[in-house]
Amino acid sequence: MTQPRPASQTRPRFHLAFPVDSLERARAFYGDLMGCPEGRSSDTWVDFDFYGHQIVAHLAPEECQAVTTGGVDGKAVPVRHFGLLMAWDDWETLAERFRAAGVDFIIEPYVRFKGEAGEQGTFFLRDPAGNALEFKCFRDEGGIFARG
Repeated sequence: MTQPRPASQTRPRFHLAFPVDSLERARAFYGDLMGCPEGRSSDTWVDFDFYGHQIVAHLAPEECQAVTTGGVDGKAVPVRHFGLLMAWDDWETLAERFRAAGVDFIIEPYVRFKGEAGEQGTFFLRDPAGNALEFKCFRDEGGIFARG
């Protein structure tokens, strides 16, 4: 899998700050495993280039908590989560990287809404602090916001 790619200069980038209980484990997960380059940091936070977007892991163990779930396609999906919309091949490569590293999936990689508007590959996992992440890809990018 290639290094994260910068977003187009014409497309806004998102910024997300989230709690972690260990900056070392955050660096190992986002930096080493996912390949997200590290930006600025201090003793209490670290920036990562999350495929052209800025995410910031803030040391706040008291904020790391269990995730509530809601039903989507018959699965218990973590309500609070973030992630990426990826190209199909990149999504498959990342899923394999997580499998090879022994990461436990909340929801194993699968294709949901087969044959419907919005058909997508998806999987969910937690980072070491318990934050839920979703990675997905669409057969047809025109289906990202399609109504069923």
